Amino acid sequence: MATVQISKSKQVRARLSHPVIDSDGHTVEFEPGVMERLHAIGGPGIVERYKTKRMDGMASSLGGMLNWHRLSPEERRDQRLTVPPWWALPAKNTLDRATSMLPKLLYERLDEMGIDVSVLYPTFGLLAPHLDDEEIRRAACRAFNTYHADIFREYGDRLIPVAVIPMHTPQEAMEELDHAVNTLGMKTVMLAGHVLRPVPAVARTTPEAARFAYWLDTFCLDSDYDYDPVWAKCVELKVAPTFHSAGMGWGSRTSTSTYMYNHIGHFGAAGEALCKALFFGGVTQRFPTLKFAFLEGGTSWGADLYAALLARWDKRNPEALENYNPANLNVEQLLDLCQRYGGRVTEGKLDLLANASGATINTKAAPAQKNDFWRCNITKREDIRDLFVPHFYFGCEADDPMNATAFNTTANPFGAKLGAVYSSDIGHWDVPDMTEVTEEAYELVEHGVITEEHFRDFVFTNPTTLWTGMNPDFFTGTVVEQQVKHLLATT
Repeated sequence: MATVQISKSKQVRARLSHPVIDSDGHTVEFEPGVMERLHAIGGPGIVERYKTKRMDGMASSLGGMLNWHRLSPEERRDQRLTVPPWWALPAKNTLDRATSMLPKLLYERLDEMGIDVSVLYPTFGLLAPHLDDEEIRRAACRAFNTYHADIFREYGDRLIPVAVIPMHTPQEAMEELDHAVNTLGMKTVMLAGHVLRPVPAVARTTPEAARFAYWLDTFCLDSDYDYDPVWAKCVELKVAPTFHSAGMGWGSRTSTSTYMYNHIGHFGAAGEALCKALFFGGVTQRFPTLKFAFLEGGTSWGADLYAALLARWDKRNPEALENYNPANLNVEQLLDLCQRYGGRVTEGKLDLLANASGATINTKAAPAQKNDFWRCNITKREDIRDLFVPHFYFGCEADDPMNATAFNTTANPFGAKLGAVYSSDIGHWDVPDMTEVTEEAYELVEHGVITEEHFRDFVFTNPTTLWTGMNPDFFTGTVVEQQVKHLLATT
């Protein structure tokens, strides 16, 4: 009789005294099933319109990517089109490809992966909230949500699908949140992490160039809309706003030929843009119970942002700003020192100094509100810690060695541990073998980079506080219900 091979991930799970909760797996949609629901929701013609807009929508939201496939290398360079993701799904491992598509098969194989419960994000549905046609965008989000709520319903004790929520306006976000939670019974949501909006002056004067000139609306700073009702709706519905948006096609991530050049760091860039806006916009101050999660970008950017906020506060808080106020410059002393030590550098030119451009004597340009932290009501360094650390969670893939930065209490200010949550990314090219994900995550313990306690936080404690922080009953009816109750009762 052949020996049954037990996966290393299953062996790791067997040694643990706690569950493993995956906060970012992926399902790959069986497209005919989604299109069937889209037709039912949007009526005749909506499917073809969606397929066309999906190409154009990615073009507008991700730098023209899908048009790349249709053009020659010379045309790509001429239009500076960003190379899109390609060969992004497992193919050689046919079993894994089918597993990502079929809930029953995934449910049966979770133990092989060393996973007790998995929160599942879409694949093609990730783009739906970013489509720039409102009718198609809203119908597509509704179709993906209906599809996922239906196919995973009987597997809810271990598989939890995520609803996709558009954010072009607060109204459409709240309407889809209501439908996803109250009608479909979904308890996890993925909000669009940004909206690319045309620059008004360009759209007005040069409309044909408007799609190339956009600004990034991250909802909390300088937006034309007030998104506080959306955050309030999340509190009302007991759902944690999570984000899985892409940053490819932004800034330097616009190579026409090298996908990996564009891919590295792009999830982190998108997460950082929004996380900064949420913080500086005072959202965590106004909504003290909200938990936010930024998926697949890792935690190193979160640790960097947390430290950077404190460093900037130290140098740019209202009191410290007086160090740079031009009114405090002793002009007589400056001129005297220039005369005594300037030599040929200043000789014959001192009378021109007052009218020189740049940061010299008379530079007084500043906004009316000089305290960039005013929306947060920060008065001391500890306020930054309290408005950041308990509110933000960072999805970390299993094979990312930088996951350890979340637990580096020596480097992180105030000895903080950040909210790193285990994110398997099953279903995508990052995971050529689903049975290796938990084993890969545990390697940081085996290599002495993190401790067993850190690993427990990573795969159990942090996911528990993220999801139950908004909804204490989040894990009711799941296979980890009792362990979660025990954890919450003892912490």
